[in-house]
Amino acid sequence: MKKLFLTGCLGLLIFSCSKKENTPIDANSSETTTISESAKNNLSGDQIMETMDCSACHSANEKMIGPSYQEIAEKYSDKDIELLASKIIEGGSGVWGNVPMAAHPQVSKEDAKKMVEYILTLKKK
Repeated sequence: MKKLFLTGCLGLLIFSCSKKENTPIDANSSETTTISESAKNNLSGDQIMETMDCSACHSANEKMIGPSYQEIAEKYSDKDIELLASKIIEGGSGVWGNVPMAAHPQVSKEDAKKMVEYILTLKKK
């Protein structure tokens, strides 16, 4: 039963952790379009995260499948930007429990750093 549950969770993670292809560019528009890589380079970290599948496993202040962004911000600092950017791209496991973080190889190092920098701004003061 435990194996079945873990297999189901892993399958859900793999299925849900894929890049969104159609994302609204304007929140007030119902029209969707694919954001090109060159357009994505002009986005902030939180905007990049909105174009991806991050919210399937994470939220700003509540633990879901993965830790909340606030929990991440409390655990890490600016000196960890490279490490965390690599975790976004390569995936990882064991830091926050048994559920692995899926790799996101489609994310550039620059965009991953923007995402981490945004997450670190959520540290409680």
